[in-house]
Amino acid sequence: MTASNPPRDDSHARPGGPPLLGAHLDSTAQLMNRITSQLDSQLGLVSRNGARRPAPPTLVLVAHGSRDPRALATVRTLVERVGELRPHLPVRLGHIELNEPPLPDALASLGAGRAVLVPLLLSRGHHVKRDIPEAVAAARAHIRVAAPLGPHPLLVETLYARLVEAGWRTAQSDAQRRASAVVLAAAGSRDPDSAVDTRRTAQLLAERLGVPVVPAYASAASPTVRAAVRALAARGRHRVAVASCFAAPGRFATECAGAAPWIVGAPLGAHPAMARLVLHRYDQALAASEPAAEPALASA
Repeated sequence: MTASNPPRDDSHARPGGPPLLGAHLDSTAQLMNRITSQLDSQLGLVSRNGARRPAPPTLVLVAHGSRDPRALATVRTLVERVGELRPHLPVRLGHIELNEPPLPDALASLGAGRAVLVPLLLSRGHHVKRDIPEAVAAARAHIRVAAPLGPHPLLVETLYARLVEAGWRTAQSDAQRRASAVVLAAAGSRDPDSAVDTRRTAQLLAERLGVPVVPAYASAASPTVRAAVRALAARGRHRVAVASCFAAPGRFATECAGAAPWIVGAPLGAHPAMARLVLHRYDQALAASEPAAEPALASA
């Protein structure tokens, strides 16, 4: 089908005519979906004996923030997908910097309620160890803090899916595999634990792909993406893809993509596996043994 012959949308009424059956069915299906979602949400708050269960702690997704408008749109879509997976769970968004709402404001809006903070961060570092605990300490709410999203197999599954979307072949000959490699591009941090986590993610992705995966960084650590590509080429790896280990589009992701000699996976974004990972970290933090009032970091 060419652009000059767009598909006809038969769901709209013809001028001067009655609504078509398809439009009625579509609107009815949408209404039923909304009703089902609302019922699921209400039933999730009622126990088997009919007593009302306490509302679950609010999930506060903590994003870094970016001047790139695509980042905020991406994070909001991820929040929506988390809500679709668990309709009865209240989900809010807070930012460490640059975007609204700031994390302190998001926590203040909770009052003295209960919450679990899930950092939309991919390794341990300054934000996880300092910025988030400081915001939690100043809040009135009873808060638990989940571990960052990486390393984890669901994170690796998203990285793999983004590479496949970009053109990575799932079936390769032995010769292609010997010539291929991946650079895992991450933000970078001076905290050594961040590098440990990124290396672990690279290792898991290498096991998934069956080729070497070398971590590289946009700032504060080495090697850079360009240096990693050169090092792999010196080892005979001339088909080098870049896996973007960034939560959303932004300056670092764009700069790392510009250094890629071949295909580039898109940032992790609102992939369904990321929504599942957010909920996994939430559940993990709730199951931890620390008292709810302590801003303890759940283990990975």
